[in-house]
This record gives sequence, C-alpha cells and structure tokens, in this order.
Amino acid sequence: MTKKPIVAIIGRPNVGKSTFVNRLAGARQSITDDMPGVTRDRKYFDVQWLDKVFTVIDTGGIVPSDEEDIPVNIFAQAKIACEEADKIIFMTDGKDGITSTDEDIANILRRSGKPIYLVVNKIDSIEKNIYASEFYALAIGEPYTISALHGSGGIGDLLDALTEDFDVCEQQEDENEHPIRIAIVGKPNAGKSSIVNALIGKERVIVSNVSGTTRDSIDTTVKWEKEEFILVDTAGIRKKAKVDWGIEKFAVARAIKAIRDSDIAILVIDATEGLTDQDKKIASIVIEAGKGMIAAVNKWDLVENKASSTINKFEKEIEREAPFMHYVPKIFISAVTKQRLVNIYKESKKVWEQCSKKVSTSILNKVITDAYAMVPPDTIKNKRLKIYYTTQVKTAPPTFMFFVNKEELMKDSYKRYLENKLREAFGFYGTPIRLTVKEKQEKEK
Repeated sequence: MTKKPIVAIIGRPNVGKSTFVNRLAGARQSITDDMPGVTRDRKYFDVQWLDKVFTVIDTGGIVPSDEEDIPVNIFAQAKIACEEADKIIFMTDGKDGITSTDEDIANILRRSGKPIYLVVNKIDSIEKNIYASEFYALAIGEPYTISALHGSGGIGDLLDALTEDFDVCEQQEDENEHPIRIAIVGKPNAGKSSIVNALIGKERVIVSNVSGTTRDSIDTTVKWEKEEFILVDTAGIRKKAKVDWGIEKFAVARAIKAIRDSDIAILVIDATEGLTDQDKKIASIVIEAGKGMIAAVNKWDLVENKASSTINKFEKEIEREAPFMHYVPKIFISAVTKQRLVNIYKESKKVWEQCSKKVSTSILNKVITDAYAMVPPDTIKNKRLKIYYTTQVKTAPPTFMFFVNKEELMKDSYKRYLENKLREAFGFYGTPIRLTVKEKQEKEK
C-alpha cells in the first residue's frame, strides 16, 4: 500500500488552521476522515488537490482555559507534528502580526529539517498584503497570503508548491495488491508484543509486565503459507487523561498513525478483563480510519471453567457492550500457548478480501431498489427521499455513492438500514462501509 504524504498544519490557537482544513476537505467531493480518539487535539483528513491525494493533520483542537498553558501545549504539538509529517504548513495571523509564540514555533520548525511553508492567513484584500511583509522576519521563507475563510489569495499557489513532488493518484486496484499490513493494537499490557513474538518465533520486540514497554511501532515482514504479511507492533493506547506529554505522547501518536497506515487492525482484548471502555474507544479509532478489524481475545488460556458455550457467551457480551462492532470477527487466542494464533493470518486474508470487494453496479442497484421497496423512508415535511442510482466509488473501505433528490432526507437511521441490507447481500465481513449522498436532478430517475 502506497502511503499518502502527510502534511501537518502548525500554529497558535485561532489563526485559522481548522478553517483552512475544512475548506480543503470541503472543496472536493471526496471522503474525509476525522479521527477522534485518544489524541483528540489532532484530527486527520484525507484531501485531494488536482491529481494528488495527501493526509492533513489539523492540530487546532487545543484551546486551554489557562492562557499560561498555551505555549507548553502548542510546542508539544509542533514537536509531534515534526516527527510524523513529511511537510509542514506554519500558519500565522496577518491581522495580529508576529507574536512571541510565532517566533518560538518558528525556531522549533526550523530545527525539524522538514520543508516548511509559511502561511499568513486572514489577508482578505490586496491592500492587506502589506501586512505579510513583516513575516519575512521569521526566516522561514516567502509567505503565502491567504484568506481561509473566503478561500481567496494564494491558496492555489500554496497547494501547487506543497504537492509538487507528491505522486499522482494510482488506481485503486493497484493499491490493493501488496502484502497485507496488520497493526496489532490495544490498551497497554493486553499482550500485543507477546502475540507478535509468538507469530514470528523470536523476541523481535520487548515483552514486559510493565505497561508501556513498547514505545514505537515496529514493522516485521513474515510469511505464512507462501504469502507475505507485515506485522506492526504498537504502543498501548491509554486513556487520554493518563497520557503525559513527552515520550508516551509520541508513542500513542505513532500507534494511531500505524492504524491509519494499516490494512487490518487486530484489536487485542484481555480475556481476563473483558471488553473495556478503552477497547471500545480504540475500536472506534479503527472504524473512523476506515480499516478492517478483527477482535482478538488474548490470554484465553487464563479463563477458568471454560465450557463449550464460553466463547459464544463472550461474543454475545462484546456485541451487547459494543453493537457497532457487530460485523467484526472475533477470535480467541493465547500468545503463551499459541492457541489459534494462526487464525490471525486466516481471518486477515478473509477481511482484506472483503475490504477490497467491488460490487457489480447492476446487482447493487437491484439490492437497493428492493430494500427501498421493502421499507420506504419516512416522509419529512411532506417530502420523501428518492434514490435514483447507487454506485460503488471506492474500496478499502467499500464506499457507496447514493444519488438522491435531497441530501437532508437521507437520515442516519435509514443509512444504517441500507448498510445492513448491503451486508446481508454482499457480506463485507470485518470492514466498515461508507455511505455518501449526492443530490441529482429528478430526470436521472
């Protein structure tokens, strides 16, 4: 899988970072990922400029109540972004001019060694271009003047320069032909590293009873039945309130990035604890990232008084606690005894086939037409949703575009109904499904 270039947008609060990101995401009718989770202060979006696709990190979420905390948090964010980004947009406020915080951020970014693009925002007229001249003092380079709010100024020039050396989008079919990349994720001490070591047969990563031993995501290429897989061991993702700035913050950021770069995520659940709230949060991160998922209940050897019905009861418990995981396969394993570990490979192959599945347009439309006839949508203010046509626009995850009379008439409850009908008809075992809506003239009926 070709990794998309990553662009981080850095700057102090209220300079317009999120407005700029929203304009990028909204300017194209493409799918964007907003991945909330442990690091809620940073959001990831996939955006497209001309024939280039890249990932943007919006670091605009931190607005501390205590003004004195702003520099500490902003600097920490800048350092994390410098670590994982290929390029950095440094956004400033043309109305405010250069502040001491801008100067400190510029000093950090210059030391990163990454390409930096200086942007002076809130320049909404030619007359205000003069405000940008003082920003040369930051020694970052020539500033791009824009108005993120109005979509004016040098946004096109900025994006042309930013994406100049990015690869042109490849065909989806080509992207699906590669070794399956499996991220082993979960909360600390669930047994992730032990699983990786058991699968590869050697101590590739450190195993310890002390939570947080793994600080970085580690890739290992393995072969099973003549097929290559890439296993990625990640740091445990703890609750946000328990994660400190510094080394652990970097580790959690890398773990979430590993999910985004993966094909399949194996969510490791501790059988002795059952499904926890943190497990559910991590599952949500995987789903929001659009990745295939398998729930691996580890330490099954430690479960006492097992009977033939124990697995069934555990599965029902997971589905009751996390109904949004109803499509996720569950496997019951032990890293210590290696019980059923091979199922990780078997299930990953099955799930990736479902992630990559392309549905025939004619059959797809028959399924949707039948579903609509069986349960028509409710009328809203004497208007009823009409679905003229449906097509699959993407795989991994399978994504469907519905051409309708009015977007607002497609309610979330009806989307869920249609998703269930798509799963009944086509499976989509282990993969999330994306449903998007576009208005179309009635003549397309």
